[in-house]
Amino acid sequence: QVQLVESGGGLVQAGGSLRLSCAASGSINRINDMGWYRQAPGKQRELVAVISSGGSTNYADFVEGRFTISRDNGKNTVALQMNNLKPEDTAVYYCNAVRPPFPYWGQGTQVTVSS
Repeated sequence: QVQLVESGGGLVQAGGSLRLSCAASGSINRINDMGWYRQAPGKQRELVAVISSGGSTNYADFVEGRFTISRDNGKNTVALQMNNLKPEDTAVYYCNAVRPPFPYWGQGTQVTVSS
């Protein structure tokens, strides 16, 4: 089992920044990809960004260079720096880790961007 705990969500005005953090614990050996997903009310959960154990990254098109995902394998953490936030970024953000063959999820952290 892998436990994921997120922190760093909150309320911010459009154009502002937030940094989300996620700490993994438990059976953390052999975790490969870690990432962030989000789910807005009435919408499906969608990928925001993912980073491999080797540091390769992939971002959703809507990120448009505004977000940066990073990872510290020694501390078993993954972070998402979000800049130039838009009201449409409002959602619950979930940390994800893949330890084959299972994905693991955090409890989610609310991000609200006011216009």
